[in-house]
Amino acid sequence: MTSYISISVLQPTGFSPDIFSMVQRSDLVSQLVMLSLLVFSVLSWWIILRKQITFHRVSKESIYFIDVFRKSSKLSEVQALCPQLKYSPLPGIFLSGYKELNAQIKVTSQRQKSSEVELDGGPRYAVQSMIGLQRALQRASVAELSILERSLPWLATTASVTPFVGLLGTVMGIIHAFNGLSMEKATTIQAVAPGISAALIATAAGLFAAIPAVIFYNHFLGKIKIYSAEMDDFSMEFLNLIERNFT
Repeated sequence: MTSYISISVLQPTGFSPDIFSMVQRSDLVSQLVMLSLLVFSVLSWWIILRKQITFHRVSKESIYFIDVFRKSSKLSEVQALCPQLKYSPLPGIFLSGYKELNAQIKVTSQRQKSSEVELDGGPRYAVQSMIGLQRALQRASVAELSILERSLPWLATTASVTPFVGLLGTVMGIIHAFNGLSMEKATTIQAVAPGISAALIATAAGLFAAIPAVIFYNHFLGKIKIYSAEMDDFSMEFLNLIERNFT
């Protein structure tokens, strides 16, 4: 007798655990909420995958650029390499500093093309302002950092907004379920359970969209901090190189 009662409790009549059928039974507002959460989730995962690929290429190209920069005897050789590296922020910083360097150089003996500037400039060249060169590198660093941070605000928005959007869908679904229950003659748990379960799906969907966005947003911020430190280190190395050879 006891086993028969437990089985009957575990198998309520008129209830289907299919998520899609429960969403279809929900009201229009809850369905719109679910649709918006789906859009948030799809766009967030697209940004996550794209950023993962981009940051992998950034790390790979930065290592290669630093290796070439330290081994080259002419800045023109490094300049020729920069257009080939489209993801690393270091070539953009180098080109900004190189442009400012050429603008400041004074030819004291024999004139040469700016693209042929050598590291052993000696007395032929002189930098007018190291501060101006430093400002050029800082401006380039800020510009490159903004490129790396592109699309991250969407992840932050998804992480902060989607739980509340899901909660809104749950509240509206529960209101719809109890409104329908008030029109029934007999009040039973079987009558209200499908509506409440369908309403709770919106909360679960909101968390499903928010949790990955939070995790990868913090992950990408950590990556950007590392790249920012690398840009600062390269700027200092570039300034030291110019100070040794052009002052």
